[in-house]
Amino acid sequence: MRVLILTLACLAGAVCLVAKEKPPTTYQIPLPPKPDFSEVDWLVGEWIGSTTDRTAPGEIRLSASYELDKRVMLLRGEASFQATKTSSAMKESWMGVLTSDRGAAGFLLCTFSSTGFITRYRVTVEGPETHINPEGGEQPPPGWLFRTVINRTGPKEFVETVQAAPPNKSFFDYYTAKLGRVTVEEKAKISPATPP
Repeated sequence: MRVLILTLACLAGAVCLVAKEKPPTTYQIPLPPKPDFSEVDWLVGEWIGSTTDRTAPGEIRLSASYELDKRVMLLRGEASFQATKTSSAMKESWMGVLTSDRGAAGFLLCTFSSTGFITRYRVTVEGPETHINPEGGEQPPPGWLFRTVINRTGPKEFVETVQAAPPNKSFFDYYTAKLGRVTVEEKAKISPATPP
């Protein structure tokens, strides 16, 4: 009988302990504020244009969209150049992720190229000009530097100048292109609708 009473007393004590346990703890991780893309918001959309330099005829495409609940801007670009007397035809595609730099003014851009290069850039906006300057990266072109200036010349157009610097040399203009916003009608011509 004593064993039964002792067992019941232990069970009653255990039930009381379980009843007095604290409710489960809920953890909340504070989210960082969303980036302010207002300086580069005008880029969102699709753009197409051609080089203005006759020695390097080519077509340039760019698209920009917000992703991940507007925490990053995804940029996709393509540059196609025809062969010239001094260079062969070339086509490069790239994708970049733009986000704000919380430690400094401006933005950070990490690009991934069809050539295999992974490059990081600092992006700053000064009036109608957007400057994209190299800051290294996981696998940048060895010794080479590339920088870009985008000059917004109107609500539906901009001029892009890409400069390159070979190892231990000064920058030179690689190409300049004038791009315009792609309209709905132009989109239909570029990529015909797929049948249902």
